[in-house]
Amino acid sequence: MANRILVMNMGSTSTKLAVYEDEINIWTKNITHDKSAFKNFTHYTLQYDYRKAVVLEYLKSKNENLENFTAFVSRGGTIRPVSGGVFYISEQMIEDGLSGKYGDHPCNLSMKLAFELAVQYRAVALTVDPPVCDELCTEATYSGLPEIERMAVFHALNQRAIARRYCDEHNKNYTNLNLIVAHIGGGISVGAHQRGKIIDVNNALAGDGPFGLERSGSLPVGDLIKLCYSGKYTKEEMLHRVNGKGGVSAYIDESDGKVLENRILLGDEYTLEVVSAMAYQVAKEIGAIASVLNGEVDAILLTGGLAYWDRFTNMITKKIGFIADIYIYPGEDEMLSLANGAYRHINGIELAKKLLNF
Repeated sequence: MANRILVMNMGSTSTKLAVYEDEINIWTKNITHDKSAFKNFTHYTLQYDYRKAVVLEYLKSKNENLENFTAFVSRGGTIRPVSGGVFYISEQMIEDGLSGKYGDHPCNLSMKLAFELAVQYRAVALTVDPPVCDELCTEATYSGLPEIERMAVFHALNQRAIARRYCDEHNKNYTNLNLIVAHIGGGISVGAHQRGKIIDVNNALAGDGPFGLERSGSLPVGDLIKLCYSGKYTKEEMLHRVNGKGGVSAYIDESDGKVLENRILLGDEYTLEVVSAMAYQVAKEIGAIASVLNGEVDAILLTGGLAYWDRFTNMITKKIGFIADIYIYPGEDEMLSLANGAYRHINGIELAKKLLNF
């Protein structure tokens, strides 16, 4: 009998749901939330009851019996650094995510919901390749100030999934290759995958690297400090300015790639300049991360929402084609990756880990 798996992934304005029977997708739904529904919530954690009700109502409309599920799976939250793999969702993990200590993201809410449903219906709650994936080499953890340690906060789930997909398609072993994977979207992360481990990657949440559609990436430190003390912004406003209102949206108040392309086609030279600058920074980051692998790169993989945009990927590939062959995988395989991780655990192919062991 097939194992029924519910996958949940909560983002800033949407909730993605999917049901799998083992590795077969039964249905998928992307629920887009009206921003007005969140206007009275001063922090995303206060949205929990509302979003839980939306999820349960949709599952009811699909005639899903929650007692039939073997596993409830969520995209990993902003927890303490861990290695890659499949993890049991625990109370400690939820506490980490909701504390904000390691970053803020609504996926912490789906993690909490998965845990509660698993307890209620005597199933297992799992997550796969959490975003705070701690496989950095020692040198990569140095920031330049002893008070600040570099952390890997990035699109670990999709990066690893795309790396595995490339290997499957080319009949190669992930643990034998050196790959560069660039997730390009609202945030951008560029990772060095050395024989199955991601040994260096920029902090894509509110840290460093290229600017994206909504995140500022690296900034001149001195000028950033001055802006923080200028009196123009509160601490919370500055945090939101670099993560949510930074990057392209800070320059031209727009973060939709299709809208940006239409503006360029209509002759908007400033939009073209900003988009070109973003592509320039991505290419520059890929070139830098190639040095971590001593220039021994088997392939470069571009993925994420912006990988659908030919103009943007062409700008990048023109600058980095000398490093290695480039493969483009538009979109994200996150829901499938989460389901596959749960399938591997349920069928004894991969043991799930516990947060407190690390």
